[in-house]
Amino acid sequence: MTAFSDLKPKKVLFIATRQIGDVLVTTPLISKARELWPDAEFHFLGYRGKLDMLYGNPDITEMIETSDRPGIREYLSLFNRLFQRYDLAIITQPSDRAYLYGLISAFRRVGVLGGHPQGKDVEDKSKRNKSEKQNAWKKFICMHAVNVDYFKQHVIAEKLRLLEIFFRNPADLFSKPIAVTPPEGEALTPVIANGLVQPYVVVHPGPLTAYKRWPLAHWQQLITYLVKKDLQVVLSASPAKQDVQLNRDIISLLDDKTAAKVINAAGKLSIPQAGTLLRGAALYIGVDTSITHLAAACNTPTIALFGATPPTNFGPWPNGFIGEQPYELRARTQTVGNVTILQGPGECVPCRKAGCLDRADSNSECLDLLEPAQVITAIEQAITLT
Repeated sequence: MTAFSDLKPKKVLFIATRQIGDVLVTTPLISKARELWPDAEFHFLGYRGKLDMLYGNPDITEMIETSDRPGIREYLSLFNRLFQRYDLAIITQPSDRAYLYGLISAFRRVGVLGGHPQGKDVEDKSKRNKSEKQNAWKKFICMHAVNVDYFKQHVIAEKLRLLEIFFRNPADLFSKPIAVTPPEGEALTPVIANGLVQPYVVVHPGPLTAYKRWPLAHWQQLITYLVKKDLQVVLSASPAKQDVQLNRDIISLLDDKTAAKVINAAGKLSIPQAGTLLRGAALYIGVDTSITHLAAACNTPTIALFGATPPTNFGPWPNGFIGEQPYELRARTQTVGNVTILQGPGECVPCRKAGCLDRADSNSECLDLLEPAQVITAIEQAITLT
């Protein structure tokens, strides 16, 4: 264990150069840092268009956006803006670029180190050795570092452990309820708000990558069931072309009577507006994606369909949970607080690969075999249906 530090930084930079879900899961870390340093000024560095999860966050004074592939001019501008401006940089992603930003911005740093899952074969050992070499310089420039564990350590615990060095008893990090802070809500547009009828269920079928998808026919069966139970369905999606098309494909499978009870909100909601929609929902059902984490953070009853991803690493955090690990690695159904995680069958679940073919456009057999009946059972346990 690294020696305790009594550093009292006046300005702190949090760095999360990745997706919106990765930004959201830093909020318990930010809240805990605020408890440590109530008078410090907190800034946040992330990719342009990915910081909406921090909208209205009371602990963040300034948000700094950068391109995910900046050119030389942007690098120089960012260098001038960051150079030794902070007392502490908290690097929440293990990428080289995130560490370079941390190195530039502050004299003292704590950071997450990347890794490779433990394996017995030569290829895994080779990758693990390569990872250790890549981490050496990152560990050297940090006063404290935390190793990832994709199967045993939850990402919320991983981020919180970055503050271990500042606690005489690191167990205190997990001795109180831990919550994810959602963005402030924004008013829904009239086209959505005027069509809402209580009670409604938000269904989000579109993940970032194809291997996290649930089959179209399963969504058809599920939505038909919800409508027959007199529940309006709001089908949400990002503005991305593949997500908009996925919603259209699902709706095309519904009969006219069922489709009339479905609002297609694809591309019509900002992240703060999505938060507003979720806060009013009776239930949320979605795949392994950032909006599923947002639903859980909004205290909405949340059903998450998981395939290759270990829930022990990236399952939606049940708000108010006390401890480091809410979930089991493998369980067909598990409910903690307001979150229910469903996994398909198979001894390989979760594999943490990109589907059965280990590539982004692959299917995942475990999700293909996760039947609507299993989801319907979880729905009936989550809310009272009349």
